[in-house]
Amino acid sequence: MRESIVVTEVTSIDDALMEDLINLLIDVVAEGASIGFLPPLSRDKAKAYWESVCKPDVILWMAKCNHRVCGAIQMHLPLKANGAHRAEVAKLMVHPLQRRKGIGRTLMATLENRAKVEEKSLLVLDTRSGDPSNTLYKSHGYVEAGTIPDYAISANGRLEATVFYYKKI
Repeated sequence: MRESIVVTEVTSIDDALMEDLINLLIDVVAEGASIGFLPPLSRDKAKAYWESVCKPDVILWMAKCNHRVCGAIQMHLPLKANGAHRAEVAKLMVHPLQRRKGIGRTLMATLENRAKVEEKSLLVLDTRSGDPSNTLYKSHGYVEAGTIPDYAISANGRLEATVFYYKKI
């Protein structure tokens, strides 16, 4: 039987949720997710990150499976007038033990639906070249716009390329 995935928008983070989000971030970074951090990620750095997320130009959602946080995603809204029509998909995270269960797809669909409500016509994102997330984004209709070599440092110290995608909605 498939677990139900419940996605909710997060507008503030209480202590219990903070612990769940810290653990999620640490676990996905430890598994090699390229979301701006390198392992090992300390609890203090993870907490500081989550404390900085809830602000007017960021919409945060979390996914729960069996009442446990199993994923998160953010939509970043540009503050510049010439970017009012677009938004950035950011920090898609699915717990390593919960992958391939539709959580990422559900989070992406939630974000895209909200982008339409917010009257966005263009979504953009980037991800490390070769990551499994590339397949997810392409299956959601995102178009590869280009690759930049040596964009981010990986956990092993190598410079990795990143791929930029867009989707008109």
